[in-house]
Formats: sequence, C-alpha cells, structure tokens
Amino acid sequence: MGRGAHLIDIRSDRERAQDGVAPGSQFVSRNVLEWRLDPACPYRDPTLARRDARIVLLCEEGFQSSLAAATLLDFGLRHATDVIGGFRAWRAAGLPVDSALGLNP
Repeated sequence: MGRGAHLIDIRSDRERAQDGVAPGSQFVSRNVLEWRLDPACPYRDPTLARRDARIVLLCEEGFQSSLAAATLLDFGLRHATDVIGGFRAWRAAGLPVDSALGLNP
C-alpha cells in the first residue's frame, strides 16, 4: 500500500464488524467486485478498474479472493493478487487491525 497498491476487503459487513479491518483497506462487496473492477464495465470504479492498478484482494481465509483475483487477471488487471490465507493470516501475522465500528453487522 505504501507503493500505491489498493488493498480491497471483500469480506461481508458481518465479518468486518466482528473481526475488524486492515487499516487503509477499501471495501468492495464481493457481489459487485467484477462490476467495479472490470475496465469495460460502465459501473466500474475508475480509480480501481485500471489495467495498471495494483490490486490486492482480502477475504476471510484466502479462498474467495484467489478466485476473484484470477477473474481480475482475465479482465487485464495484470497486477491483481490476493493475501494468501486472507484476513485470518493477516491477523495471525500480527499485522495491524482497526476496529470496524460504524459498520452494519
């Protein structure tokens, strides 16, 4: 993130409210991820849906995010990847976690 990567949390509101969030991460619901990050989609997020964007996806355990990252690569986002092991691995590694106050559980 310090070099311009976007950490995108695709976990549910409930998971984020319960477990917290990675500081600086952005939330994009898994339900709309492809719409928001497909450069050809009219509903894309212009900041994220760029072929040169560095995208790192974060889910709970790394399963959803790895499949979603593969889809983003198919869209031509050549710098898309995910956090191996997801948020559980993030927390287990002692990386920072902010409370998710304000989220709808």
